Amino acid sequence: MKESCLERSNKKDASNDTVDGIDGEGDFDPSAPPPFKIAEIRAAIPKHCWVKNPWRSLSYVLRDVTVIVALAAAALRLDSWVFWPLYWAAQGTMFWAIFVLGHDCGHGSFSNNHLLNNVVGHILHSSILVPYHGWRISHRTHHQNHGNVEHDESWVPLPEKIYKNLDLPTRIMRYTVPLPMLAYPIYLWRRSPGKEGSHFNPYSKLFAHSERKAVLTSTVCWSIMVLLLIYSSYVFDPVQVLKIHGVPYLIFVMWLDFVTYLHHHGHEQKLPWYRGKEWSYLRGGLTTVDRDYGWINGIHHDIGTHVIHHLFPQIPHYHLVEATQAAKPVLGKYYREPKKSGPFPLHLFSNLVRSIREDHYVSDTGDVVYYQTDPQLCSIKSN
Repeated sequence: MKESCLERSNKKDASNDTVDGIDGEGDFDPSAPPPFKIAEIRAAIPKHCWVKNPWRSLSYVLRDVTVIVALAAAALRLDSWVFWPLYWAAQGTMFWAIFVLGHDCGHGSFSNNHLLNNVVGHILHSSILVPYHGWRISHRTHHQNHGNVEHDESWVPLPEKIYKNLDLPTRIMRYTVPLPMLAYPIYLWRRSPGKEGSHFNPYSKLFAHSERKAVLTSTVCWSIMVLLLIYSSYVFDPVQVLKIHGVPYLIFVMWLDFVTYLHHHGHEQKLPWYRGKEWSYLRGGLTTVDRDYGWINGIHHDIGTHVIHHLFPQIPHYHLVEATQAAKPVLGKYYREPKKSGPFPLHLFSNLVRSIREDHYVSDTGDVVYYQTDPQLCSIKSN
């Protein structure tokens, strides 16, 4: 008989309870304060891993933009329904790759030149309809509060009270694959349930008074890109613009939601979230998860090496793998070795589906909490 999502979730809870909330590895408790400090992790990472080379960073931009232009040219020349699906998958992946480079600009790991970071970040992110500064600031909030139920910004679990105030259709949409993988544009406009603000509005609660001019600049750049797409639709053909940019944009959105969700969810055993005095920058960062994406690792600039990136976002992406290897002896069992992928990360789809079906909300009380499963929603999906 097929096991329901509630039964699977209860098994996870039971395995956690048998060893004090643990990860199924002897008596290891991932929610326990680590026996090392963040300075010890930092000291283990070679000094050259902290060096930012703007020419190397720009070479990745040139590489990705060249591939994007070549793919678009090939698609327009061939204009074949045999080629279009291949184009959409490849180009959407490349849109995701340039998002990661713009993400590095936002962290300052692209270079030490603030102006260069902002110019490149705006060009890359505006081209794929991301408001650079609006996103950069909220993403900074995410890094500063990762693993904190009250203050985290990205894929943060809903407290039980907020969850139960959602109507059933909203719950079904939020927790049914693939709908959550299309959430990013909605998040940019209105954030998550229980949070207010927009990444496009300089007066949003997301931003300080001193950040309003930067946010407005990014919103203007985003608007120019939208107008450029509309103009292209009139000059050329709206269907052609949809095929060249629109569909790859949707693929990019799915990549972004897929990767960012699995960096913080879907581990084989439940991992803790924190509140109040139990949370610290280090403990929150240690609940993030590295993932192996096979051939895609190099294409999306090793963004799957996420634990060290979360703890030290100033490290350039091209040093993350080496930095992770150097830090692993310090991290010990707090580092969860990612499952090795084949050429394509097909194995991660089962992690995604299982987590979305089982991880619905966390308790309104307690400073160390784990995801819980909604029995009503689970029974609907099991039928």
